[in-house]
Amino acid sequence: MNSLLSALSYLNILSFYFINHGLDNRLFDIVMPFITDFGSVLAWFLILGLMFVFGDQKTRKIAFLGVMALLIANVVVYSLKFLVAEPRPFLTLANVDLLVHAEETYSFPSGHAASSFAAAFVIGSKYKLNLKGKSYSLLYPLMIFAAVVGFSRIYIGVHYPYDVVVGAIIGILSGYFALKFWNNNLTEKISRINIKYRLKT
Repeated sequence: MNSLLSALSYLNILSFYFINHGLDNRLFDIVMPFITDFGSVLAWFLILGLMFVFGDQKTRKIAFLGVMALLIANVVVYSLKFLVAEPRPFLTLANVDLLVHAEETYSFPSGHAASSFAAAFVIGSKYKLNLKGKSYSLLYPLMIFAAVVGFSRIYIGVHYPYDVVVGAIIGILSGYFALKFWNNNLTEKISRINIKYRLKT
């Protein structure tokens, strides 16, 4: 068991250096810090807030579901952060390319990855893009964007690959739970409101 954990830890560090050093280039140095900001929970709350304020009934419902997914994901993430208490890679590894100013908070799991995958899963599951008479789900493009956010967290030097992988799993499960539980409850409540309104009129 110890040998397996040691092998996984070694692979985690090796993968980190491959992304943080091996893929180093000027374009990523500019783009990745910019992309990583869009994966923060605050950025997603802002996006969902704008959807709720300016959207129609369907959009407001999706925004609400997205907020629920974000809340679930971040409760799980920050609970694990304090339980595991893993330092960020730039605090424990040598020669890390740190591209942003980062606080010395805990690394595992990635909150940016969890938030991005949670919001992307909810929004992507509910929206479709119609092009030339065909309907395309937005789930895969948004999940790819979430994956790029996760990649950026490793590239800029603030997370290990395993932090991002676990964060992504938490985000997807949080989005699924929000859609499964809150979606049904919201539909029932909206139906009851419509029935009461019809009875009154």
